[in-house]
Amino acid sequence: MSRKAAAPNHPPSTLSYKGRDMRLRTIAFVILAGLAIWFIAANTGSVTIRLWIPTVTLPLWSVLTVTLLVGVVLGLYIARRRIRR
Repeated sequence: MSRKAAAPNHPPSTLSYKGRDMRLRTIAFVILAGLAIWFIAANTGSVTIRLWIPTVTLPLWSVLTVTLLVGVVLGLYIARRRIRR
């Protein structure tokens, strides 16, 4: 199969704030990170989790934090694999 023609190089979308250019991707990441931290901090109750055989009782914020970190690591891994192709 033929490859698509290379797209012209466009600079990333930016916003200026107090004389500094900020990428929209960075702004979106900061907003999502803030929402995730707020959501984790708001959920402090205990939950019971069944891990195949053992049953564990943990604070919900720790479960959410581990889930978020695993998701970030997997997302970075998949993104890195796509870039190499």
